[in-house]
Amino acid sequence: MEKQRYLSKYIRDDLDDKMVFIGGARQVGKTTLARDLIAAHFDSFDYFNWDFSIDRKRLINMEFPGKNSLLIFDELHKYSDWKNFIKGIYDIYKNKYNIIVTGSARLNIYRKGGDSLQGRYHYYTLHPFSYAEMIERPNLPNPAGELNFEQGGNISDIKLLLQFGGFPEPLLRQNERTLRRWHSEKLERLFREDIRDIENIRNIGKMKLLGDLLPGKAGGALSINAIREDLSLSHRAVSDWLDILEQFYYQFRIYPYSKSVVRSLKKESKIYMYDWSQVENEGARYENMIASHLLKTVNFLQQYEGFNISLNYLRTVDKKEVDFLVSYNDKPWFATEVKLSDVNPSPNLKYFADRLKIPWSYQVVLKPGVDKFQNGIRIISAEKFLSGLM
Repeated sequence: MEKQRYLSKYIRDDLDDKMVFIGGARQVGKTTLARDLIAAHFDSFDYFNWDFSIDRKRLINMEFPGKNSLLIFDELHKYSDWKNFIKGIYDIYKNKYNIIVTGSARLNIYRKGGDSLQGRYHYYTLHPFSYAEMIERPNLPNPAGELNFEQGGNISDIKLLLQFGGFPEPLLRQNERTLRRWHSEKLERLFREDIRDIENIRNIGKMKLLGDLLPGKAGGALSINAIREDLSLSHRAVSDWLDILEQFYYQFRIYPYSKSVVRSLKKESKIYMYDWSQVENEGARYENMIASHLLKTVNFLQQYEGFNISLNYLRTVDKKEVDFLVSYNDKPWFATEVKLSDVNPSPNLKYFADRLKIPWSYQVVLKPGVDKFQNGIRIISAEKFLSGLM
C-alpha cells in the first residue's frame, strides 16, 4: 500500500525557488518522498548517499549529469564541511539543477556556527504518518480560526496508528513481530551508526541506556537530575545527550507557555517520542500520539506558511495542568486536553481557558462518535479531532 507523503506538492513548488532540505527521523520515509517527486515531476535525477564510498567520490569530484535534472544528496551532514560544500554546488549550478538534501539530523541547525546557506534553502521536517495523512485527507488549519473537522472518521484507523506508530514500515505491515524487530534494528543503527558517525560520544552504551529510559517518561515532566542519578552521569552529559537525541529526531520536548498571566507556572519541559509505539503505557502513548500530530501541524505552519506558531503546555505549581496549548503570534489559539474515556469537561481546561482567554478548547477522547459542547469546552473523539490537523 503506497501513499504519497503530505509534503510532496509543497516541496515541488519550492524547488523552483531554492534548494529544499528535508530532515526527519531514520526510516520516516525521506528517500521514498524524494522518489515520489522524481516519479511525478522529473525525467531524470541523480542520487548521492554520503554513506557509500562510490557516491562520496563522485560528490567530491562533482560528477553530475550533463542535462538538467534533480540532484538528491542524502546524509551529507555527516561531512564536516557540508554546508560550504553544498553552498558551492548551489551557487555554481542553481540554474541547471534542482537540489534536495535529506538527512536524519536537523539540517537547519546541525554544525553550529554561522549559516553560510542562509537564504538558499527551504527547510521541512518530515513527520511520521498522522491520521489525516493515513486517510489521505491532510488538513491545513487556519491559525485565525477554529479547527475544521471532517465528518465521520474511523476509530479502527486511530487504534492501528496508536498500536503501530506512524513510521511507514510497521504501520503499513501491521504486524507485531515486524514492529519489535523494526524497533530493535532502528535503535541499534541510530546509536551505533548515525550518532557515532557525527558525535564524539565516549560512552555510547550509556547513551543508549538513556534512549531506553525515555519512552517510559513520555508525557511527564522531564527531570534531568533524576536521570543523572539513575545513570550515574553528570548533569552536563545528560543535557548534551538529550540535545543530540532531539537533533536526530528521536524525541522532542515542549515547554510551558511563556506569555502566561497565570502565576507560578512550572518551567520543566515535557518529553515525547517521535515513535510513540515505543511507549508502553496506553494513556501516555495516546497523549504522545496527540502531541506528535500537533507538532507535525505546527512545524508545517512554521516551515511552509511562515507563521509564528508554537506548541506548549500549561501547568501551575498546585498541579493544575493542560496537556497542550498552541499559540499564534504569542497569543493562545487553542488548548487540548487528552483523555482516554472521560467525557466530563476538564476543570483545568476551563480554568486556563478563562484566565488566558483561549478562543477554542478541546478535550480529545479515545471513544468514537463523541462531539459536544459543555461548559465552553468541545469534547470530541480522537478520529474527528485529528482529522482537523495535517
